[in-house]
Amino acid sequence: MSKFKFKKNTNTPEVSTASLPDIVFMLLFFFMTVTVMKDDTLKVVNELPNASEIKKLEKKDRIITIYIGKPVEKFEETQGEQPKIQMDDRFVNLAEFGSRVLEAINERPEHLRGFITISLKVDKKASMGLVDDVKEELRKINALKINYTTYEGDAYKNLD
Repeated sequence: MSKFKFKKNTNTPEVSTASLPDIVFMLLFFFMTVTVMKDDTLKVVNELPNASEIKKLEKKDRIITIYIGKPVEKFEETQGEQPKIQMDDRFVNLAEFGSRVLEAINERPEHLRGFITISLKVDKKASMGLVDDVKEELRKINALKINYTTYEGDAYKNLD
């Protein structure tokens, strides 16, 4: 009776993969722009103390990080077991410390140089004498904006 017969297609249509390369490249570019590479390789032991009152530093381009602590096992033979100062990926003597900090400040754009914060990441077992010497060198070069990096927590845990 009916002139036209409809075929029932039992096969599911194939998924089009024409836009797949576009999606892959969009994801690739997204992760390339968002990913931040790790700057420094720690060469000193850096177990930070706890503090109850902390504030997060927002603008990372205005921070110079200085690590103070005992050299890790790999560098104990060459550097000894006394606490050392690390800037970037190298150890710095106290005598050349001020000039290295000034170099790091001068590498920044001129409009940011007045807003530079020196962030000290000091191992909780490091001697306070070395920290005082570092602070004295920073005073000599007029780098007076100093921050101590800590973990949030109970400060009494530092006593053990």
